[in-house]
Amino acid sequence: MIKAIVTGAGGRMGGRIISLMTADKDIQLAGAVERVGHELVGKDIGERIGLGKTGIIVTDNLAECAKNGDVIIDFTHHEASLNNLAVAVKHNLAIVIGSTGFTAGEMETIKKTALQTRCVVSPNMSVGVNVMFKVLDYVAGILGNDYDVEIVEAHHNLKKDAPSGTAVKMAQIISGKLARDLEQVGVYARKGMIGERTRNEIGLQTVRAGDIVGEHMVMFGGMGERLEFIHRAHSRDNFARGAILAAKWIVGKKNGLYDMQDVLGIRGQ
Repeated sequence: MIKAIVTGAGGRMGGRIISLMTADKDIQLAGAVERVGHELVGKDIGERIGLGKTGIIVTDNLAECAKNGDVIIDFTHHEASLNNLAVAVKHNLAIVIGSTGFTAGEMETIKKTALQTRCVVSPNMSVGVNVMFKVLDYVAGILGNDYDVEIVEAHHNLKKDAPSGTAVKMAQIISGKLARDLEQVGVYARKGMIGERTRNEIGLQTVRAGDIVGEHMVMFGGMGERLEFIHRAHSRDNFARGAILAAKWIVGKKNGLYDMQDVLGIRGQ
């Protein structure tokens, strides 16, 4: 039985991960962590998310409960995730990171630090989204530079980062396939007399409204036709299930940095 510690336990994702974990016979909750000063610290996590008493008391110190687990599942904040990765390395725990909003420098830190443990990092744990990543790579390779690329993402009004990590990943996949530098060709807003669309730009537009769980649309626009690829998340459960799947997969692996393409076994296909 794999023992998991969930950070950000009081958040939307943390709560769903813990709830779904109770129905999985191969993994169990071994610890719940929240930030210092959070209202849940010192309370039974089960009572907060409708499971009744679980005996798992929320702590604000990940290191204190590290000895109880095999893997950390982390959906917190990009800065907190770096600290949690360091704890994982120190205590020889595997870790699954689903936080988004990392700067380029933070991603470099993750790449170096993750080599000291077993780590899955993905901006989106959904099986469907990761299949879409694969499809976009394939399609961009076929269409080449003859089609304009536009990405539109929509999320709830409480999401802090924009564009979403998933949209950025999609843009990175496409720009990489087309041998373009996303830092140079990414366009994140348009207003006024901006002139004609440049040939190489990749648009990333953001919508924030209501309680939208997550929607991503990628358009390849050509002369006389367009292709659109859409993923809509109906609930957070698909992300939570993906995170649990990743946690069960990563524990027995060799040290290194992995993503959901590795977890799903579709890398290189």
